[in-house]
Amino acid sequence: MALEQLSDVVQRCQALSDDSYTTEDHDVFSISGRTCIEEGNSAQVLSIVLDEKNQDMVRCMGWTLLPPLIQVLLKKRDEKLSPCLAIFSHLLQTCRPKELLIGLLEQLEHDDPDTIAESLHLLLNPLQKVLLCLGSRKASSLGMTLSSVLDQLAKLPLPHTKEQEEDDVFSLCRCCTDLMDFVKPFVHETRQNLLSSENTNQKAGEQGRGQEDELQTELLKFSMKTLSHPLLELQLRDPDTLAVSPLRDFATEILNTLSAIGESVSSLVFQPLLKRKQVPGFLEEEVRYPKESLASLAHLVFVHHLAADTFPSVFSSVFCLRCNMEHVCLLLSRTEESRIQKGLELYEKSLVRLEDGSLPADLLQIKTFLTVPQNLVKVMTMCPQHDLRTRGLKVLQLSIDKFDTEAKYNFFQYMLITSRHSGVEGYIIKNIKIQIDAALQPGKSNVWFEGSQLLPLLRKVLSLPDGPETDLLQYLDRVMESLNLLRYLVIRDKVTDNQTGIWTELCRIEDTFLKPLRVGVNMSRAHYERELHDTRETKRGKAKEESVISVSVGSEKLPNMTSESQIQALHSALHTFDMIESVLVRIEELTAVKENL
Repeated sequence: MALEQLSDVVQRCQALSDDSYTTEDHDVFSISGRTCIEEGNSAQVLSIVLDEKNQDMVRCMGWTLLPPLIQVLLKKRDEKLSPCLAIFSHLLQTCRPKELLIGLLEQLEHDDPDTIAESLHLLLNPLQKVLLCLGSRKASSLGMTLSSVLDQLAKLPLPHTKEQEEDDVFSLCRCCTDLMDFVKPFVHETRQNLLSSENTNQKAGEQGRGQEDELQTELLKFSMKTLSHPLLELQLRDPDTLAVSPLRDFATEILNTLSAIGESVSSLVFQPLLKRKQVPGFLEEEVRYPKESLASLAHLVFVHHLAADTFPSVFSSVFCLRCNMEHVCLLLSRTEESRIQKGLELYEKSLVRLEDGSLPADLLQIKTFLTVPQNLVKVMTMCPQHDLRTRGLKVLQLSIDKFDTEAKYNFFQYMLITSRHSGVEGYIIKNIKIQIDAALQPGKSNVWFEGSQLLPLLRKVLSLPDGPETDLLQYLDRVMESLNLLRYLVIRDKVTDNQTGIWTELCRIEDTFLKPLRVGVNMSRAHYERELHDTRETKRGKAKEESVISVSVGSEKLPNMTSESQIQALHSALHTFDMIESVLVRIEELTAVKENL
């Protein structure tokens, strides 16, 4: 039935010009032709399509046969494959490019990863041929095609292990390779246009500039989008780990594409500090160069050393760090683990190029040098991934090591004010102790970590956030490191030398730190002893089946647990208060002995 309908409409249209075909002719040809292919009569359809008398009709209506043809080609059924492939090839040669483009792009849309990969592999080459047929009018169509392809690529799972990339279990590697083969002729054309415009006079350059800019702009948008996804999501492997890496090759090709279309990789990386040229026309600065894409580019250059041979070596390590701080700040402000990891890697690679103690205090006047540590604190304290928290701490220490003594001093002050986390504050106080110890070594004296300059920093350290009512368990790390620092100072610094000024400050410390801490320890111990007594009484009075209880400490309700576990937790808290008190007593003994000398 469908074959008869197709034959009838073909016979009727043979006597008409292509502008005389009716809507009904289009509908009958499309429906009957598709049905014939679906029912296995593709050989008969091939005969009709190849008939010389039908070429005008095929040119106008043939593209409507694409959906069933592509379905057959994707399924790769041997008995239908050959005639359908022949029909497909003839349609690509005969039909109008714009209609073919629409038909092919419609067949790209899938949700199943396997189908997505197969359809991209099948259709990218035909799409390339169709676009090349559009001549100088191809730019917007290329942009639409690349956008559709990248939307499909984003649906594919990413390989997370070396083995997954080697085996290409999700076909992403093949798709990326196919994609770069697809864009090559357009990149080459843009490159030739740029070279040509350099060799023509000003007038000719202005006349031909519009189309060149459009093609260049579409390829720039494509490159920027791929830098954001998939490249920012992927964990590339170095040649030592994976000798042949299609994904690393893909990243390299994207950087080569940027260079080929007239974009300097170094200018893009350093875009935050180097004033960009004014680009007329299509895109505003931040849309043309998305910050996340530039951060991904910086990571590829400094961490994976891609495009290193094209990167100028005239830039100092401090200048590179200043530029990369913008990228690091952006990446560490994200919540996705892939971005956090890349931010930490980029920051670390930027720091290791520097000598210890080489960064001056002036850099702390730059916003990112204060924002990045705040983001690091969030990573160290809130990131669910333990490895990233550990690496965040490592990078924080590395950054501290690179500051000179004045910068360290100012940085410590800033962190004590802003971090608002006991563990981080305790870590900073430990670093302050290290710097004081270094300053007290023979011949290593410096003005920042001894004498009158040190005292304002010590006053920040030797204080309780909420006076006697400070939650000592919450602030345990800070309190213990403060006590350890004070104990170190009274042991290390002689009363007669008083290099740190601790002995002239001792009365003040007693009033603002030690006395409130003693009161706080006594109040906390009394509270927890009462809680322990009540819990024991509750345990005695409850039946075994009602042994799960809830206890509130201060304003915090502790999670439900057995009475035995609750008693153990309360004993642990009391032990903590004993530990604080023992250090307090030791400090009192040391100061009493030294003051009497």
